[in-house]
Amino acid sequence: MRVTMVGHATMLLQVAGLNILTDPVWSDRCSPFRFLGPQRVNNPGIAFGDLPPIDVVLLSHNHYDHMDMATLRRLATAHDPLVVTPVGNRAIVASSVSRMRVEERDWGETVEHGGARIHLEPVHHWSARGFGDRRMALWSGFVVETSAGNIYHVGDTGFHDGINYRDAANRHGTFRLAILPIGAYEPRWFMKPQHQNPDEAVQGMKLARAA
Repeated sequence: MRVTMVGHATMLLQVAGLNILTDPVWSDRCSPFRFLGPQRVNNPGIAFGDLPPIDVVLLSHNHYDHMDMATLRRLATAHDPLVVTPVGNRAIVASSVSRMRVEERDWGETVEHGGARIHLEPVHHWSARGFGDRRMALWSGFVVETSAGNIYHVGDTGFHDGINYRDAANRHGTFRLAILPIGAYEPRWFMKPQHQNPDEAVQGMKLARAA
């Protein structure tokens, strides 16, 4: 297994003969506008042109820092990957990238591709691309079950009582790799339900029995 940190929630996972991207963003800003919104601080960990052939994209939810249409268009043209995403996001992707291959599933459902089994897992978060579509599409984490070990990509989540971590471990066993979020967690009175902090992420890693 080889893991390359691209930035934020974007990782290149090379495992069991597959090249997998999580929540790919190569744009300079995470925003519906090119001139406003959070701007990239560091260059991507790998240049887009240096990517190996991408087989699968895991798209956890539709927030702009996880679903970047400009990057998805580039991926569709250069790599034609299969996008796996929660229910409600296929139409959003298709509205901007009509040629993208998308499989959408509910929590607890599975996509099989290239010898891997990709399970959609519940997380504590929400979705929206604008003002009128809040929670109209689902959000999720993923467990990728491969011959080289299991990978747990959480996306964004609040910790709550850690039940999702415990349940994932009970369903899938231990994880060779767990990718857990720790960003945008302050102020706690506002962010706690939707974004865990570093201490909670460590608890989650232990509950998930990640190596």
